[in-house]
Amino acid sequence: MAQADGFMHYQREAPQTRSVKERLQDYREVYLPTDEEKLHRQAARCMDCGVPFCHQGCPLGNNIPDFNDAVYRNDWEEAYRILTATNNFPEFTGRICPAPCEASCVLSINNKAVTIENIEKNIAERAFSMGWIRPGPPVRRTGKRVAIVGSGPAGLAAADQLNRAGHWVTVFERSDRIGGLLRYGIPDFKLDKKVLDRRLQLMEQEGIIFRTGVHVGVNVSARYLVEEFDAVLLCGGASAARDLNIPGRKLAGVHFAMEFLTQQNKRVAGDRIFSGNISAKGKNVVVIGGGDTGSDCVGTANRQGARTVIQLELLSRPPLSRNEVTNPWPEWPLILTTSTSHEEGVERYWAVLTKEFVGDSKGQLAGIKVVDITWGIQETGKYGFIEKENTERIIPCELALLAIGFTGAEKSGLVEELKLTLDERNNIHTVNYMTSREGVFAAGDMRRGQSLVVWAISEGREAAYAVDEWLMGQSVLPRKDHSAIQIA
Repeated sequence: MAQADGFMHYQREAPQTRSVKERLQDYREVYLPTDEEKLHRQAARCMDCGVPFCHQGCPLGNNIPDFNDAVYRNDWEEAYRILTATNNFPEFTGRICPAPCEASCVLSINNKAVTIENIEKNIAERAFSMGWIRPGPPVRRTGKRVAIVGSGPAGLAAADQLNRAGHWVTVFERSDRIGGLLRYGIPDFKLDKKVLDRRLQLMEQEGIIFRTGVHVGVNVSARYLVEEFDAVLLCGGASAARDLNIPGRKLAGVHFAMEFLTQQNKRVAGDRIFSGNISAKGKNVVVIGGGDTGSDCVGTANRQGARTVIQLELLSRPPLSRNEVTNPWPEWPLILTTSTSHEEGVERYWAVLTKEFVGDSKGQLAGIKVVDITWGIQETGKYGFIEKENTERIIPCELALLAIGFTGAEKSGLVEELKLTLDERNNIHTVNYMTSREGVFAAGDMRRGQSLVVWAISEGREAAYAVDEWLMGQSVLPRKDHSAIQIA
C-alpha cells in the first residue's frame, strides 16, 4: 500500500489558498493548484491499515486506499478509473465535500489525516486535462424514458447512472440554469461554475436532455410526467427554508441565506436580477446560523464590501479537539472548524439567542436584539437553553441572513398533486426509493432531509439502481457493494 512507512516521514500538507487581500477582490476559487510532488507525499501517507475506515466515512464508499496507491505510483489514469467507479463527480466532491473520509482516516487517531479530498480533486482535474474524460453514450438503448425532477447533485448523479444503463433521461429544472444547489447554493469561490458547466456539457453529449424553466406541479403537471414517462424520479431537494418567526421578521433587510447566495451567484454568471437587490455593501451584516451555508454568507458578504460581519450560533462553542469518551474516532469530530470565509473576517458569537429584529421608522432593519444563553436543565425539567440575566442587548444590523437549515421538501404543487406519503420527519416516504405512488421514486434531500452533497450523489446512484431494476427486472448498475451485471 503506497509507501508502507510514509506516514512516519511526511506530515499533512493542506492545499494552499490565495491571500485574503487578493481573494476578497473576486469570486474565483480560493485554493491554489497543488504541486504534484506534494500530492505524491500525501498519497504516501496512506497507511496499510488493514481495515480502511475511510470507506465507512465516505457515503459513496470510495476505494480511497486504492486510488491513493495509484497516485503514489504515478498511475493517474488507474487512480481515475478507481475513483469514478464509485463517484460520478469527483471534481465537485473534491472541492466542496467536508471530507468525512478524512475524519475516519486511521492516521487521524493520533496524527493528521491524509488530504484525501485534495487528492480526489487533483485526480479529476488530471483526467480532464489528459483527455481521459470523454463523452461515452451507451452502446444500446432500452427504449425506456425516465423523468428526473431537480438538477442538483442527486438528480445529476441519477441521470448519469440511468443514462449509462441505456435509458432515455430527461432532467427538469425550475430555474433558468441546470445545477440546483451546485449552481445557486454554493459560491463560485468554492465551486467555479465552469467546473459544473464542463460536466453538464459532457452529459448532454452523452444523450441526457436538460429542460430548464419547468416547475413541475406549477407550470407543468406532475400527471404529465407520470403519463409520458416510464418512471419518474424526484430529486427536488429540501428547499423549504427554516424560518425564524420572531418580532420584526417582516422588516426590510431580513432574508433567507439562499436568497442572498442565489442572487450573488446569478450576478457572477451575468444573469439579470428580477427580484429586489440584496447587497451587503456598507452594511452591518449578521448571519444567523453557524453551518456551511452561514460560512458561505460570510464570505459573500465580505466580497460585497460589508462594513462588519457577525455570525451567531445558538449552540455553545465547540472544543478545539474531540472528546475521546463522548465523541471518539471514527465518529465525525464535533470540534471548532474555521473555514476560509471565516479567515477573511468575521466575529463569531456562540450560545446566543436571537429574540427580535429591530426596525427604524421606515420599516428598515436597524438592529437585532439578542441574549446570551447556557444549556442545561430548564424549569420544566427538560434539557434546553436558559437565558442569562442582564445580557440582553441590540447588535447594529442592516442585513440579517437566516442560515438555520431547511424543513424538508416543498409540499405544495408536486408533492400534493401526486398525493405522496410523508415520513415522520416530513420527508417523502419511500421503500427502496419508490414513493407511495407506483413508478414514482425519490432521492436526495427530498427523501432523507438536508444533508451533504456527497450524500446526495450517493442517493442519486442508489435510486438509479432501484429505478433500473424496477424497469428492467434486474439492474446493470453498481450498488455500494459494487455488485452488478457488467455493462456491455
